[in-house]
Parts: sequence; structure tokens; C-alpha cells
Amino acid sequence: MKLHNTVNGDELKKRIQESTEVRTTISFYTYAKIGNPQIFRDHIYQGFNALGVLGRVYVATEGINAQISLPTANLDDFKSFISDIDFLNGIRLNYAVEDDGKSFFKLAIKVKKKIVADGLEEDIFDITTPADYLSVEDFNRITENPDTIIVDMRNHYESEVGHFEGAWCPDVDTFREQLPMVVDELKDQKDKPVVMYCTGGIRCEKASAYLKYKGFEDVYHLEGGIIKYSRDAKEKGLPNKFIGKNFVFDERLNERITDDIIATCHQCGEPFDDHVNCKNKACNLLFIQCPKCAEKYSGCCSTECQTVAALPEEEQRALRKGKDTGVRIFSKGRFTANKS
Repeated sequence: MKLHNTVNGDELKKRIQESTEVRTTISFYTYAKIGNPQIFRDHIYQGFNALGVLGRVYVATEGINAQISLPTANLDDFKSFISDIDFLNGIRLNYAVEDDGKSFFKLAIKVKKKIVADGLEEDIFDITTPADYLSVEDFNRITENPDTIIVDMRNHYESEVGHFEGAWCPDVDTFREQLPMVVDELKDQKDKPVVMYCTGGIRCEKASAYLKYKGFEDVYHLEGGIIKYSRDAKEKGLPNKFIGKNFVFDERLNERITDDIIATCHQCGEPFDDHVNCKNKACNLLFIQCPKCAEKYSGCCSTECQTVAALPEEEQRALRKGKDTGVRIFSKGRFTANKS
């Protein structure tokens, strides 16, 4: 049995888009000591693949981080499979807030050095001793304190479309940039309560443990992140302090939490909050584009890319040859207005 995908990605995407199968999107993570990540990776690949799981899973000696979808009919069997793994037994599953079942189109399970790249030296602090969790009730209560510092532990393109009221949203592209920045910016406020949050909780779990290591004592982080908070607030009829969209790293790109639009089109500046990738595959830039600019620039981030995207596919492939065509992220302020 081949323990990796062998079908063309475009074909897989077409299959999932045309499928009428009901699927459920979930995410989960845990920090745990995994002695041989490769063996563990191969084991779960076989189990996940047999259950029709699609998605992105990272495995490392420090644990597992998974964002997946699976046929809803197989959900109980999936829970049974992971419960047979000691450190996954009873793990919290975060269910997507908005879910059309088309969040992923292939299964990719990769062995990584870390499940969250932090840029830190190995073993300088204990990631298994994070700060205290906050429920939706606790979060709402503690953030009423004017002395509480709320820190968004996500990247700028995530917080741009949605964040908690009163949160500090650092202008960073990566988590590894953010950790030292947060410690430095807050070093003179260690006596104040610090509340951290992220999409599903994994970055805050590590970040809160790091702040404790750096001498912060009154630190907390939101259990299950924005995803769990939003679901719990709705189910319990509690105020939801998150405004806008929750950015997610799958085909959906976002989940609508409230109707507030707090971002703007990167080309014309009109209120809008949908992320897209530039249609020029050699560029593939992730940016925000309103419908008018999508029509004006043919779904591209610039007139230069629009020209390239209009070329025959053979010529485009020739231009892409030997170039990295992975997803690039816009830099904050880059598209305040497109002057081309």
C-alpha cells in the first residue's frame, strides 16, 4: 500500500467539489512525546485513508497538529480509531463553525521538526505546562478588566479580517516573529493579566508556556481558540466578542463569525474581507480582492499578473518552470491602492 497520495491534485479537487457526500471538518492537536514520528505517521495514514479522511496533518516528536475533513458517516469510527492511541484518547475535537464539507481535497500527513514552527532552541521551556485555559464565560469576564492585555497570536493577514474587541494584533507574517515581539513589548507589564488566543488553540498553548518561562505569571489562553469560543458562545447564548471572520488554512479560507467587515480590498480600499489567490499561478499571492477589482484585474493582484494569466497555459508553464509557485502572503499596506 502506498502511504501517500498518487492522484493529480486538480483531479482530486474536482472530485470533492462535485461530490454530494456529507463531510465534517474538524481540527485537533496535542503536544506529546512521540518517539518515532515516521512510524506513527505511517500508522495514522493507513487508518485515516481507510476512513476517507482528507486534510493536512503534521507530526513531530513534540506532538500532532491536524486539520481534516471526513465523511460524517465515519465520524464515530474515526473517534474510535484515535481513541486507541493513548495520547489522543479523549482529545478535544474542534468542529468548523461554517462547513460545506469541501475544505480539503487530499490527505497529506507530514513529519516535521515541530508541529508549530517557533524559531526557538529545543527544550528551553516545557511546552506541556501552558497557562490556564479560559472558557467562553471566563474569557468574557476577564476581558472586561481594563488592565487585561488581549493578544492575537495569529499572523496579520488572519487578524486583518477578524479579531476580538480590544485585542493587540501584532503586524507579523509568522509565529516565529511574533513570540519574541510579544515578550519584548510586554516586558514592562508582567503584572497585568495577559490573555492569548488563536484559531484553534495550538499556537497559544506554546506561546503561553513560553511567556511563563519568561517570567509572566498572570497568563491565560482561550481553550479551543476562536473556533470553540464562537460555537460555545452561540450554543450558550452568550455575548460573542469576536468581530468579523475567522481565517482558516483550508479551501474555505475563512469562517464568518459576525457580519462585521473590518478589512478592505487591497486594490481599491473598499470594505471587503474575502481572501483569494492571484490567478497568475506563478504569483499565487494571497490577498483581499473585491468583486469589482476581480473583474477589472481578472482575479489577479496586478496588471502584470493579469497579462501573464491571459497567456496560453503552455507559455505560463514555461514561465513558471524552475520557480517556487507556493502561496505567498501580501505584506501589510502593500495594496493600500493599486496604482498600476
